Amino acid sequence: MRYKGRRRSTNVRDVRGSGSRSSSGGGGGLATIATILLSRGSWKQKLLIVAVIAGIAIFTGNNPLNLLAGGSTTTQSNYQPTAQEQELMEFVEVVMADTEDVWNKIYRENGSTYKEPQLVVFSNTVQSGCGRASKATGPFYCPADQSAYIDLSFYEELSRRFGAPGDFAMAYVIAHEVGHHIQNLTGTLDKVNRARGQVSQTQYNKMSVMLELQADFYAGVWAHHAQRMHNILEQGDIQEAIQAAEAIGDDRIQRESQGYVVPDSFTHGTSAQRVRWFKKGFETGDIRQGDTFNAEVL
Repeated sequence: MRYKGRRRSTNVRDVRGSGSRSSSGGGGGLATIATILLSRGSWKQKLLIVAVIAGIAIFTGNNPLNLLAGGSTTTQSNYQPTAQEQELMEFVEVVMADTEDVWNKIYRENGSTYKEPQLVVFSNTVQSGCGRASKATGPFYCPADQSAYIDLSFYEELSRRFGAPGDFAMAYVIAHEVGHHIQNLTGTLDKVNRARGQVSQTQYNKMSVMLELQADFYAGVWAHHAQRMHNILEQGDIQEAIQAAEAIGDDRIQRESQGYVVPDSFTHGTSAQRVRWFKKGFETGDIRQGDTFNAEVL
């Protein structure tokens, strides 16, 4: 994919190596006392509270202003990205910028305004609006905070575990998660989530498959329009995306992990289904043709 020197999204948030600890309990009490004494106390009391805060700050390594604020304190580790990770970060920022360009255009043409999501890049574990997750979870979208999450090590996993190398395989994954954001904006995601517990597990699994296939379709729509707008594709790119779609089909994963497949347990669709809907989105670029819930999926 052609991405060097191109616009990079400002909606990518890098939280690799970061963590936080709450200081709302003690910090909140200290903040209250400090506020009272600093506003009403004598000069000796003011000096005392300043000395106490300074002492705690030195002992804990906290910013004194954070202690006074009584909020949470964020600590940053000495995380140093590798050269490959820096390259990947640039790449995902350009991919996100392309999704913004494409979906802003599509929404504008349909008389609406697109609300851009965030992409959160993390390492190992992350706290999302949908709960805590690890890199073992894989890339995911959280409707609660309208953010997609990805650990850049998934790039290596695509190649090593799934046999789907190439930068456009990663682009497909990001575009798929943004596809879930589109479903969130349209209400489709909420409709499927509300069905949980109201239908049988088998029926819910089928709805989940339709949801994932539609996100694949939206990824194809993105590739179609991004190519027309920015000429992003290099030789072999679409094949990389197709390989990725094939690699993460439920039938292939189950066959490789347990030796047999259980179709009623599928939640993402077969390899053939995922490829078909991605290709349909790429070939048509027409969001009106992506109703997987009322179409023959094969």
